[in-house]
Amino acid sequence: MKNMLETSARLLRLLSLLQTPREWTGTELAGRLEVSTRTVRNDVERLRSLGYPVHATRGAIGGYRLGAGANLPPLLLDDEEAVAVAVGLRTAATGSVAGIEETALRALAKLEQVLPSRLRRRVNTLQSYTVPVPPDARGPRVDAADLTAITSAARDHERLRFDYRSHDTSVSRRDVEPYRLVTWGRRWYLVAWDAERGDWRTFRVDRMELKIPTGPRFTPRPLPAEDLAAYVSRGVSAAAWRYQARVVVHAPAEVIAERLPGSLGPVEVVDDASCTVMLGSDNVEMLAVWLSALGHDFTVVDSPELVAQLRVLAERYQRATL
Repeated sequence: MKNMLETSARLLRLLSLLQTPREWTGTELAGRLEVSTRTVRNDVERLRSLGYPVHATRGAIGGYRLGAGANLPPLLLDDEEAVAVAVGLRTAATGSVAGIEETALRALAKLEQVLPSRLRRRVNTLQSYTVPVPPDARGPRVDAADLTAITSAARDHERLRFDYRSHDTSVSRRDVEPYRLVTWGRRWYLVAWDAERGDWRTFRVDRMELKIPTGPRFTPRPLPAEDLAAYVSRGVSAAAWRYQARVVVHAPAEVIAERLPGSLGPVEVVDDASCTVMLGSDNVEMLAVWLSALGHDFTVVDSPELVAQLRVLAERYQRATL
């Protein structure tokens, strides 16, 4: 019985090592498990007989690795990994991706059922003492199947066809080479090469209606920027919102960058005491509220809609002090 328990424990330890994304030589595994290489070979065969696809390569740089199988094998997670997965699943259940809420909750329930009490306490404490802001029902949501289809096309270098609804509600047919998805706030953006326009374009995924099947394969081209997050931020602030405004804030850029949500727009240095903010939003009232909360003077360079809303707020605040 003792030997059986030792063997089972060793198999679990071996499986845990093989689940890391690398190859292990027999000597390395033997050293970690404190057994002979022959025992490692025997244990690998036991795992294979249990349905785990353990691949082996020969040669000086060969070794063992766990491959993808027909069925999902049990995953072995350490304490921090288990807590991270639980937190991620709980976040996904209230996120901006439609269709995965129930699935995330089912997976979370299975995970919490097998968590040791010490880890379950950590996860439950985080839930009990965290108050999430409910997602805006009016905010954009994307379908998980669309995200999968887009990333699969990008991985396989296959062109995408879709109908695209712009912010002025006009619809156009697009044929693009997809490259990367970028998340910004609650929005998902596709960075792609537009074949018809011969230039890079950024598309909001919630405004895309995919046409299946995908198009022919394409030869990948260099990306338009090394920092795609900054690239999308600049492009979105300039064009993708219903309201745009250029504002000079009379405070250092590093101060404003800490106070202003990155989803509103990039902050650029003017000098040591001022900066420029390119704001974008579908809600002009929200732009006015954020500017009011900065705690510094500012000047609206261009945006009559924002100026009008600021005057409304100024009158409202003045009435509140009477």
